[in-house]
Amino acid sequence: MIKIAALIPGAKPTPIPGMSGPVSQMFGYGLWILLLAGTAAVGVGVFKLAVSDKSRHGGGSEPFKWMGGGVVACLLSGSLLTIINGVLGS
Repeated sequence: MIKIAALIPGAKPTPIPGMSGPVSQMFGYGLWILLLAGTAAVGVGVFKLAVSDKSRHGGGSEPFKWMGGGVVACLLSGSLLTIINGVLGS
């Protein structure tokens, strides 16, 4: 776990007010990892779109599935953080 945390850039999440220390920290790291995974999925989708076979029989929808899933993951992590901060009154 320590080696993985060293790979995440700037992995110091903002504490969520009203939650206990360990719960807030783990939830913050979880949202940060979800955001990084979404960003990576968008990158994979862009890469697949750039190198895909553009002919009629080349699986053209797969890059858009990757990009769509990545965008949804980014929106989910951002909206969850916004909702939690709003509910807890920060």
